[in-house]
This record gives sequence, C-alpha cells and structure tokens, in this order.
Amino acid sequence: MEIGFMEEEKGEVIMDWGSDGEEGSADLGNEGAEFWQEQHRLLEEVMSRGSSFEGRVRKEASEAVKKARERVICICSKVRDENGCRSCIRRDVVCYLQKAAYDSALCKSKWRSSPSTPPGEHEYIDVVQASTQERRAARVVIELDFRAEFEMARGNNEYNRLVARLPELYVGKPERLRTIVKAVCSAAKQCMKENKMHIAPWRRHKYMHNKWLGPYKRTNPSPFSPSSTIDTTTYSPTSRDGDGSPLRKMRASMLTFDLLHSPTSRAVAVV
Repeated sequence: MEIGFMEEEKGEVIMDWGSDGEEGSADLGNEGAEFWQEQHRLLEEVMSRGSSFEGRVRKEASEAVKKARERVICICSKVRDENGCRSCIRRDVVCYLQKAAYDSALCKSKWRSSPSTPPGEHEYIDVVQASTQERRAARVVIELDFRAEFEMARGNNEYNRLVARLPELYVGKPERLRTIVKAVCSAAKQCMKENKMHIAPWRRHKYMHNKWLGPYKRTNPSPFSPSSTIDTTTYSPTSRDGDGSPLRKMRASMLTFDLLHSPTSRAVAVV
C-alpha cells in the first residue's frame, strides 16, 4: 500500500489509503481548460434531464424540507439550530412524502474497508414509483445536502465553479446520479493533481459511489412520525408532558392555593 500525506482538512493530516485504480477517474494527461470545459458540459447535460415523476417528487420534497426546518423541536426532542438536525429533518421529509401518498423511506448504505477505500455509512431518502402496464418501477434518490457532499476546503477555482452548479437538494434517478458522481469525482482528482496534493480517500469515486449507489437498507420511520412530536406552537399542557408521559401533579402551599381555581384545570396536591 502506498503511504503518503494527503489533503490537510480541518487541521488534520490524513494518511493516504493508496491508489484506488477506479474506473472512469480523471485522465492525468487531460489537463487545463479542455478538461474543465468537458466536465461543465457533461454536468450541464445530465442536470438538464429529468422525468415528470422526478419533477413532482422534487416539488413535494422542497416543500417538505421547508416545513421540516420550520419545526422548533426535533423528533429527538432537541432544540434545533439554524439548519436543524439533519437526521430528524430526513425523517420529517419521509413522513411528509408518505402522507402525500409516495412510497418513501430512509435508506442507509454501509460499506467495509478495502485497500483503497475506508469504511463508511450514509443516510439518504428515496421514493419508489410503483410499476404499471405502461411503465416500469422507478426509484428516485433524494439527498438534502447534495452540494455540500462535494465541497472541498482546498478546491481550486475551476472545481468550486463546477460544484456550485450542483443543487443543494438533489432529486433524481440513480442513473443520472451515477454520471454526476463520476464527473465530479474526476474533477476532484484533477483538482488535487493541479494543486500537487494527494486526493483524500473519502473524495474518491468509489467512496462517493457507495454513499448512494452501493448496497443499502430501506427502513420506514413511521414510529418516529412528526405527528407524535409535540409542536410548541400548538402544545397544550392539559394532559401530557413533552415526552408523552402524564403530567406530574403540581404541589403548592395552602397559602398560595387558589380556592377559585377552575375544577377543569390540572389537579394540585396540597401540602
């Protein structure tokens, strides 16, 4: 195994996992403007495609993401930051799509270490269109932070321009995704060569391919449906606490007990 130093990200120097030997990686002899023009042309061509089903799912998914990020309390009961908890937002989006009558689910890919690729796992969303006599079953992949998956701290101007063309929310068939991943990973390899640096193993084609196009497990997050989560905008503390458990009786002194307290209010234990 070839050992060397690679791209330095987040203040850490990571060891090289060796040459990946992946099929379809950037041709090292194809440098300069011609290479980058070809990558932009390829990306523009594949991004312009899309079926009517993909368009409908994209519209619903965009609305679902917007609503999910407006929720104050996550499904995990933590207060959300500016962008929210990614895992909980994915679950919210899946439940939203299911309510809109789409066969949606969480997909988790996981792969083992190899001589050229470190182990990893990734979670994303998919929607499966049922087959009929007129059409075959179709699967659509949904990635909520697609552009961020390819951003690099040491990317050059040409690479950054290419990545900027990617959508933040990707909704599309695996066939198109395969072409996009191949093109951007080839560009990442060329970018690192021009910067005279080794490419990080998690930037290589095989690693990125495994995220969305490798073996995966499909699960239904319905037990964690947003409908079972307390929304602070509509929460009424008359029967249940925020975690779903019965409210504890409040304790008060006779000196502070309101004798005119409504009989329909919560019980108060007098001490």
